[in-house]
Amino acid sequence: QVQLVESGGGLVQAGGSLRLSCTASRTIFRINAMGWYRQAPGKQRELVASITRDGNMNTADSVKGRFTISRDNAEKTVYLQMNSLKPEDTAVYYCNADLKVGPWDTSRGYWGQGTQVTVSS
Repeated sequence: QVQLVESGGGLVQAGGSLRLSCTASRTIFRINAMGWYRQAPGKQRELVASITRDGNMNTADSVKGRFTISRDNAEKTVYLQMNSLKPEDTAVYYCNADLKVGPWDTSRGYWGQGTQVTVSS
């Protein structure tokens, strides 16, 4: 059973920073793309940023220039550095990873449990 364990959420004032981390909980044969999504109350889940195994990044326009995604393949971890936070960034942030547990497995997506980020004005 694969678990993606997230940490780093919390309450911060507007203009502040937070760093989210997400680590796969067991030995993984191969992790492909990893990413962060968020879901605010009453809204659909949306992509915040994603990064391929080779480091190619895709960032939503709403956070471009403020959020940076990165990963450490050896540590099976993806990070989201969030700077200049705004109240509209308030949401539950979810980690996602497309991975193969073993060499004979099919790649599939896994989700973390979510971590709350609240930005006060």
